[in-house]
Amino acid sequence: MAHAPLKASDDCKLEILHKHSAFIFDLDGTIWKGTQLIPGASEVLNLLRYQGKRIFFVTNNSTLSRKAFLQKCIGLGLKVNIDEIYNSAYAAAAYLKTKNFQKKVYVIGERGIIEEMHSVGLEAVGGPDDADAKVDYSKGDPYMEVDEEVGAVVVGWDRNINYYKLQYGLTCLLENQDCLFIATNTDARSPLSTNQEWVGGGAMVGALIGASELDPIVVGKPASFLLDVICRTSGLSCSQICVVGDRLDTDILWGNKNGCGTLLVLSGVTSEASMLDSDNKIYPSYFIDSIGDLLSVKEKLSYCTVS
Repeated sequence: MAHAPLKASDDCKLEILHKHSAFIFDLDGTIWKGTQLIPGASEVLNLLRYQGKRIFFVTNNSTLSRKAFLQKCIGLGLKVNIDEIYNSAYAAAAYLKTKNFQKKVYVIGERGIIEEMHSVGLEAVGGPDDADAKVDYSKGDPYMEVDEEVGAVVVGWDRNINYYKLQYGLTCLLENQDCLFIATNTDARSPLSTNQEWVGGGAMVGALIGASELDPIVVGKPASFLLDVICRTSGLSCSQICVVGDRLDTDILWGNKNGCGTLLVLSGVTSEASMLDSDNKIYPSYFIDSIGDLLSVKEKLSYCTVS
């Protein structure tokens, strides 16, 4: 898009709803912030379902499994089923299954990646179990022994990152034949809290890129893998989908480059000023202050048929 986007008027909101058969929502900063729902989120989701829209949730947060995200949704009062939830931990496991992968996975990340690997029958090591692991420097020439059966190193957001994990992952990549390097995402910052910027999974991935001088296979947004999975399993085409999220470099870029409609919400990491900054080159189709703003057309929808 060569020009700055428009803030969605009620007519624009109706156009968005008429045009799209399905909506993909980010979670952190879009549906909730921390442990609180964004005002109006539940009502918007119910409204879309009433209008016959398909709904999916896609997040780059790999710290939880899909089952754990489902429990969070239910705990917040959202009517969601697990087949509507996708995250980057699931993406890593699903990607490996498409490659008929049979070896072990070393995880630099949290419980969500471990659980998703187990859910598809893969053995995963590392992760939380190595949170307190340390390199043995007692000998003058330290040596890192790794499991030769590790065939992939999967890196995600890890709040217990340490030197041991990075060295173990590096050694696997350099010494285990054909070992895959997979990044759940490369987000620079994470939605850990609402009042500060926090280091994201991209920092962990970047450390291993720097050490290994290898490029990872990225499976989370803005890579197309999860969107391909959703389209293949749902029968939808990208042009039927509107991506709703709070990040320009993941949510909006993901939708734009795959031919989806895009709607930016300003309730998360992106401000209107940063979106309109001359250095920004990623624009949504439209933007609104928050998901609850879609409720302004609720009464108009009740008198029309939405495709």
